[in-house]
Amino acid sequence: MSQTNHLRLLPWSGPEGKPAHLITDGTETYLARLADRAEAQMIETAAVILGLTKPMIEESANLPAHELRWAARRLIESLTDVLNICESRGQRIPPYDSDGNESDDQPETPAPSTD
Repeated sequence: MSQTNHLRLLPWSGPEGKPAHLITDGTETYLARLADRAEAQMIETAAVILGLTKPMIEESANLPAHELRWAARRLIESLTDVLNICESRGQRIPPYDSDGNESDDQPETPAPSTD
């Protein structure tokens, strides 16, 4: 019986700022649950930051440059966290079956326009 290992990108960095990974057999572990909670908190934080910074960048806001830079840094940090989460979750999605046949439930790609 062969054991399948699963590689999960964690939502925090390892030593020297390098990506941290968890290798498991696919079972739920304490570290995986901790990573799930950290991801949920990062997503919630990104939503709050987005809500707070939207008014700061409107034309009528008239904020000084240092406040706009602060908002941009917060947005970049939260976007980086959310993209890391997306990458991690995307790596855990099983690939499509590659039997060479298209199934009827897949949308067709439209033909290019020849106008």
